[in-house]
Amino acid sequence: MFTEIQNYKKLSPADVRIVAQRKEEGYEKQLLVFQTPFGYRRMAELFLPEGEGPFPAILFVHWYEPEAHDSNRSQFVSEAVEFARNGAICLTVETLWSDPDFFMKRTQADDAQNSIEEVTNLRRFIDFLSQQPNIDPKRFAYVGHDFGGMYGVLAGSADRRPTHYVIMAATPRFSDWYLYLPKLEESAREEFISQMSEIDPIMHVANLSPAPILFQFGNDDFHVPLERANDFFEAAQEPKEMKIYESGHGLNEDSTRDRKEWLKQQLGL
Repeated sequence: MFTEIQNYKKLSPADVRIVAQRKEEGYEKQLLVFQTPFGYRRMAELFLPEGEGPFPAILFVHWYEPEAHDSNRSQFVSEAVEFARNGAICLTVETLWSDPDFFMKRTQADDAQNSIEEVTNLRRFIDFLSQQPNIDPKRFAYVGHDFGGMYGVLAGSADRRPTHYVIMAATPRFSDWYLYLPKLEESAREEFISQMSEIDPIMHVANLSPAPILFQFGNDDFHVPLERANDFFEAAQEPKEMKIYESGHGLNEDSTRDRKEWLKQQLGL
């Protein structure tokens, strides 16, 4: 599986279409459609700062919580606007889990191929940001929450272009999530765990080095108990930092403040 992730089909300019753009106070916003190599399309929103640059870039990838209003690319829009006004090119993106029913529709038979496709799509979003004429390639941050963080680690293991990472409430193994439903028993369960272990984030997070990583976890997260959070953090290489919050899986305002401060410091904003 990881070989397919490494040998992905790169983005070409013809794969991206601007469907709307508007000047706002201190930045420009563009609504984009990306053609994927898999026959479907993904939406994204680009936030461009005023001026000539070179600018740092931030790719924001949202979480999955079907009952939350921001379980889609809107999650990080306010942060993207703030960073664009402060001089960063930002991209918020649609994913497989933007569909609130995605988890119920899938089965374990889908998860490996879905994972290959999602990491490919993330690498093509990285292509897009890297192709911006006024980007500073030495200041490229990836911010991912939940599945956004898990698949970001996998993308970063194959792609050295992101230089900084914020990994939010991500669990270290895909089976932690994908064994919730449908239920698998005995040998089928063990076979699935073995199959997915090749691409488990905990097996790849060390490959993000030397990029600095900020891990953010909640101390009351049903999906990512602190034991898993600590295992994930321990598997990463320095430089790394972990912050624990009085929160559940969605984190809280303190985590937002810390994340923004960390990114501004790391990216020189």
